[in-house]
Amino acid sequence: MDDSQRFYLTVTAAGRLVMQGWWGSETTASRKFSSWVGEYGSMPGARITLTDEQQGSVLTSWPGEG
Repeated sequence: MDDSQRFYLTVTAAGRLVMQGWWGSETTASRKFSSWVGEYGSMPGARITLTDEQQGSVLTSWPGEG
């Protein structure tokens, strides 16, 4: 895998992909995550997820669990 695509960010609404992006820097991806929560978080059924593709794990998601 190309390290420039390690951190994958998605926005879904009503089960459909609205936006996606890949970054090589976790700092940049986390900043984008916060920005996207502000921009897209008010969409009905919005879910925003940041995944570390190399580790195969979700780093954070909005809205949070629980």
